[in-house]
Amino acid sequence: MTKSLPHPDRSRDISQPLDRLSPDERMKVRSDYLRGTIKEGLLDAITGAVSGEDNAKLMKFHGIYVQDDRDLRDERRRQKLEPAYSFLIRLRLPGGVCTPAQWRKLDELARAYGNGSLRVTTRQTFQFHWVLKNDLKDTIRGLHEVLIDTIAACGDVVRGVMASVNPGLSSLHAEVYDAAKRLSEHAMPNMRAYHEIWYGEERVATSEPEEPFLGKQYLPRKFKIGFVIPPINDIDVYTQDLGFIAIAENGRLQGFNITIGGGMGRTDQAPETYPRLGDVIGFIPKDRLLAATDAVIGVQRDHGDRVTRAHARFKYTIDDLGLDWVKAEIERRMGFALAPARPFAFTTNGDAYGWAKGEDGRHHFTLFVENGRIVNRENFALLDGLRAIAEVHQGTFRLTPNQNVVIADIPEKEKSKIAALLKAYGLDHRNDQSLLRLNSMACVALPTCGLAMAESERYLPALVTRIEKILAANGLEQEPITIRMTGCPNGCARPYVAEIALTGRAPGKYNLYFGGGFFGQRLNKMYLENVGEEAILAAISEIAAHYARDRTPGEHFGDFTIRAGYVKEVRAGREFND
Repeated sequence: MTKSLPHPDRSRDISQPLDRLSPDERMKVRSDYLRGTIKEGLLDAITGAVSGEDNAKLMKFHGIYVQDDRDLRDERRRQKLEPAYSFLIRLRLPGGVCTPAQWRKLDELARAYGNGSLRVTTRQTFQFHWVLKNDLKDTIRGLHEVLIDTIAACGDVVRGVMASVNPGLSSLHAEVYDAAKRLSEHAMPNMRAYHEIWYGEERVATSEPEEPFLGKQYLPRKFKIGFVIPPINDIDVYTQDLGFIAIAENGRLQGFNITIGGGMGRTDQAPETYPRLGDVIGFIPKDRLLAATDAVIGVQRDHGDRVTRAHARFKYTIDDLGLDWVKAEIERRMGFALAPARPFAFTTNGDAYGWAKGEDGRHHFTLFVENGRIVNRENFALLDGLRAIAEVHQGTFRLTPNQNVVIADIPEKEKSKIAALLKAYGLDHRNDQSLLRLNSMACVALPTCGLAMAESERYLPALVTRIEKILAANGLEQEPITIRMTGCPNGCARPYVAEIALTGRAPGKYNLYFGGGFFGQRLNKMYLENVGEEAILAAISEIAAHYARDRTPGEHFGDFTIRAGYVKEVRAGREFND
């Protein structure tokens, strides 16, 4: 889709001499629109990584991260061997919807190149891990066979666009999903480099700019967009750079309330960095969606910080320039004023598990997938079971923002066949978990993530088991409590809106947070810093006992920790570090 050219009054940063900009900004300018020397680096047989200056960073724009097995890092260093390099490949899958044919291909690629594993991410898409360099092209070309790509799944661009999963609201969900898919195509960068490097297409000479909207420097940092359908805030809309809250009347979509400025990432011991929740700035009718998106992205493109990368997210642009100024600038670029925000309400940010029936009479089954890891384990063949379902399923699959899978759009006559397969592979009882576990979420962390300082995916299930015993001892086993863990402070599992959160500081050490909102409406606050499991369980045990004694009817755990004085309420992002 044709986009308008950048607004002429570029930012104070983007117009500065190149040597004044951050190294990443200079890298983008030099990259020849994200080509770099990736093609040549892939041919280097000396290393299992990708050779060439900046190529590893450039590959993020192609949806690919270079990683190494950190479980083996020390031993390989002692043996004077290169790290055990492999690659993460993240898919662009707007709204988390894929067909059975696509699922079967993903299963095939996971078994061939991804160590027999698929990972559902917290942004509603899939990741492959453990892919070797020589298998990258075969994996990406395999995805292309079923019309999936990895463009802009990472990098300083609009990341994968999220959309609520609400199987019961068939027509509204379909319309919001279509909007998310349309926006994803519209906001995706024009990456001819991707087609040349991965599909082997020839470069075509042209006088037209390759990326007329974003330019050679693309965006200052990643930019996240999501669509949500109240009353379920499953995408955590307030954590998005740009969020669209669907407003419906009589089940029909009228338009969207807009939120801007959310973001989870921060750095420990750097108080100038902080998580921030988005602000609702007004309402647009649904036919103004793309114009509003271009205006918001344009403000960040032209005014985001391109000198200090840690300060480059949209949330800091808003706090620096002021919400009122940013809103006015968005309206100026759109050419019309936002209408007042319309009423809406959220009640949860979790998933509704099990069977549901939509307005159109089709059935849906939401399956709990702990931390999003789809793999065969002893006595539980989850990968095999979902492949068997994909071989007969006539509907779609939907990934949820909470790392779960919905077997969706099942015709009435096919329900018994799907139910039988769920039972045959032991999937029919996977949802029989504590409410704490069903509301848990973890990032990948060790051994593959290079940023992780502590375990997350591999540790949270065991920690939840220990916390379950504490809750049961206090009669709280049926109390829904959100708990999230990340291996570092970057916030990939959206920990800073959870009622209980842990972010890694060192092996076995975490910061412990309490007080997030049950439906993602409030940031939490640090309670203990850099502590191990014994201190974590002692703190949860003390507060859980107090909560069981003194909670008011309907009071959520996060609300109680604030009322009881364990942590202070955070009203603005900057207060998070106070």
